[in-house]
Amino acid sequence: MTDFVGALEIGGTHVTAARVDIATRAVEANTMRRIDFEPTAARDTLLAAIREAARSAARDDIRSWGVAVPGPFDYERGVCTIEGVAKLDALRGVDLRAEIAAAARADGRQVLFLNDADAFLLGEWWAGAARDRPVAMGVTLGTGLGSAFLKDGELLSAGQGVPPDARLDLIPYRDASVEDVISARGIVAAYRRAGGDQVVSAKEIAGRARRRDPKARAVYREFGAALGEFLAPHVAAFEPTALVFGGSIARSWRLFSDDFRATCPPASVLAFYGIAEHLSQAPLVGAAHHVTRTTTR
Repeated sequence: MTDFVGALEIGGTHVTAARVDIATRAVEANTMRRIDFEPTAARDTLLAAIREAARSAARDDIRSWGVAVPGPFDYERGVCTIEGVAKLDALRGVDLRAEIAAAARADGRQVLFLNDADAFLLGEWWAGAARDRPVAMGVTLGTGLGSAFLKDGELLSAGQGVPPDARLDLIPYRDASVEDVISARGIVAAYRRAGGDQVVSAKEIAGRARRRDPKARAVYREFGAALGEFLAPHVAAFEPTALVFGGSIARSWRLFSDDFRATCPPASVLAFYGIAEHLSQAPLVGAAHHVTRTTTR
């Protein structure tokens, strides 16, 4: 088995790279590198960031790479098919397998792709808050809403309680797209409707909420209530033993956890629900684990 695997996570506002130690199920110390970018950045800007991140984790003994990336995406071919989702649109049609392989001086056949929410949940199941739980559900909260479902270590795309293609983001909420409410842009929109600043981010609103800004605190409480209301029937249908939250908004869990709990009664019977143990590293660890188990089967 390979001792170390290169890993990349390409998100809506950043790319993160690291080397993952398979024996310890953890990111190798001092190898994690994050590069931020605007979600609407030009193709050259996005590719430059991805190449730089890959080069930062590359090493002569790194033979395999796992890449976590949001959909829609052709994971088999390594080609981006994202369009019209207000993030990474400029990468549509790009062969990311070729780009990453060239930057990392790797064999393209050893660069494997995985949905970012799947990678997150797989990482938390293999080495985090959902470790060895028989049935787990993952929800990522950031520029969009990601979801993943796992049973006995296998990721699911269908079955009891699993939405089509395991995508909760395609299920309407309040007669609209769920991401209009449960996402960073949903938080910003709610803050503006409450009379807040016009130019602000979900992260800044969270900071204001911690400083007891009443509008900001109310927005995050409403976010938690909406999250619980939306997830309740899906948690009840899937019956996980663990529900793990990831993504940038999960860092503000304490601002909305009480309201989530109040509107999601099925969560109260779970063995675990809450934020990931390895919030930043889980997608990287999961992508690396995907590589090792794929190549050894």
